[in-house]
Amino acid sequence: MASTIFSSVDYELVIKKSRFIACIQPVADRASAQAVVQQLWAQHPDAAHICWALLAGGQSAAVDDGEPSGTAGRPMLEVLRHHDLEGVLATVVRYFGGVKLGAGGLVRAYTDAVAQALQRAEKVPLRRLCTQQCAVSYALEGWMRRQLEQSAAVLLAVEHQTQVKMQWQIAEDAMQSLTARINEAGQGRVAWLEHW
Repeated sequence: MASTIFSSVDYELVIKKSRFIACIQPVADRASAQAVVQQLWAQHPDAAHICWALLAGGQSAAVDDGEPSGTAGRPMLEVLRHHDLEGVLATVVRYFGGVKLGAGGLVRAYTDAVAQALQRAEKVPLRRLCTQQCAVSYALEGWMRRQLEQSAAVLLAVEHQTQVKMQWQIAEDAMQSLTARINEAGQGRVAWLEHW
C-alpha cells in the first residue's frame, strides 16, 4: 500500500568536503514541487546544484540540475519508488567541496542522502477517497448525516429540493460497509445518484 510522509525531514551528509543537504517533504503536485525548488535557490544561492525527484499526483520527475546525467535525480527517484511513496518531493542541495566524486560516488551520495532522510520520516498510509451521492426524504436527512459521521465520511454538499441530495467523500476501504449499512437500514428509501 502506498504511503506518504507526515512532515518535512532534513538530513545533511558530507563527502570529501561536498555538503549534500537532503529534504523529503509532502507535496501535492509538480507545480508545488517546482515552487519548493525555487525557494531553495533563494535560500541557497551559492549552491552548486539543487537536484530533485518527485512522485505526486500520478506524476514523476527526476532532475539532475547540471550533475552528470542519471547520477542524481534518477537515483533519488528510485529511492522514493522503493519505499512505495506518493505525494513526496526529495530535494538535495549540493555545495561542491572541490573534490570530484565520479559518477558512482555521486549516485551513492544522492541515494544515501535521500535514504537517510527517509529513515527519519514518519510514513502515513495513503487512503484513496471516493465520492458518493444520494437523494433521501427530508425525514431521513438527520439519519443520513449520522451514518456519514459514524463512517468518517466528509459531507461535501447538500441540496434541499423535493428530496435532500447529499454528496460526500469517504475512504475507499470504508465505502462498501457504509453503502451496505445505508441500503439495509434505508429499506429502499435511499436513491443512489451517479451524477450530482
